[in-house]
Amino acid sequence: MKEFAYQHATQVHEALTAVARNAGARYLGGGTNLVDLMKCGVEEPTRLVDVRRLPLDGVQVAPDGGLVIGATTTNSDAAAHPEVRRRFPALAQAVLAGASGQLRNMATVGGNLLQRTRCGYFTDLSSPCNKRIPGSGCAAIEGVHHNHAILGHTAHCVATHPSDLAVALCAFDAVVRYETLDGTGEIPLEQFYLPVDDRPDRETALPPGALITAVVLPGSAHTPRSCYRKVRERASYAFATVSVAAALDIRDGVVRDVRVALGGVASHPWRARTAEAVLRDARPTAELFRAAAEAELSTARPLRDNGYKVALARNLVGAVLGGLAATEGNR
Repeated sequence: MKEFAYQHATQVHEALTAVARNAGARYLGGGTNLVDLMKCGVEEPTRLVDVRRLPLDGVQVAPDGGLVIGATTTNSDAAAHPEVRRRFPALAQAVLAGASGQLRNMATVGGNLLQRTRCGYFTDLSSPCNKRIPGSGCAAIEGVHHNHAILGHTAHCVATHPSDLAVALCAFDAVVRYETLDGTGEIPLEQFYLPVDDRPDRETALPPGALITAVVLPGSAHTPRSCYRKVRERASYAFATVSVAAALDIRDGVVRDVRVALGGVASHPWRARTAEAVLRDARPTAELFRAAAEAELSTARPLRDNGYKVALARNLVGAVLGGLAATEGNR
């Protein structure tokens, strides 16, 4: 790694000022992604501003019944919190599916959202990658891409986003709070990640120098019946081939509310709005769940070697929704 400066920040304004004064500065949370990228030469910050001592950790119940999760809360603490487990069980399940226990103990909620892709070409400095060097090309399109995107990709990038946590947060209409030297702001998670265009290196809508301070789950998204399910190439620590976060509310035999988000299929968590529209106000059946999944995946554009993801995603959506419907029926 190249030489870099390091400082601990104890106040938010101190961290913001340190990054604003140095164009090569980066915030450091748990370091579970950034430090790896520094080791392989993808990231070369001139200064690391450690934010773990900032007063931004913990989980609080909001007045509307939602939750406010501080950005420096570790993934382990978020998953273990009783209110997270009670109000948004899919969120706890997503975190526990996301990494080894050691990594969850270090990784922070804010840092988790800012993970960069695990595409092998992104971390291989000898390969072209538009996400790493804009305009250099995308080696994955004609290379090894069996675990890459089937939705929302372009000729500039076919990588997927690795976060499990972000998929569950997307399903629950989470909002990202941040702070800059000019003040505070909020971005709905569904708008937090930028669509893939001709500059896939631009990944989020955060203003320059912004620091994530919290993630807010609104009370309107609260549901005790939710599930996160992840298919991966091995049972232990691995990124999602396809994952589904879903919540289902059935009353009087009709779907009154439904939330579905997919992971492992796009450059960002994919909110399945089309599928939700098919499901809402309809009677829950296996045929309906399949039709909803097929409607959502009708715009999929699989690459040469990842067409299997379309069938996998369709079947996984059906299985997760079917399981939730059976649970609802047994209440």
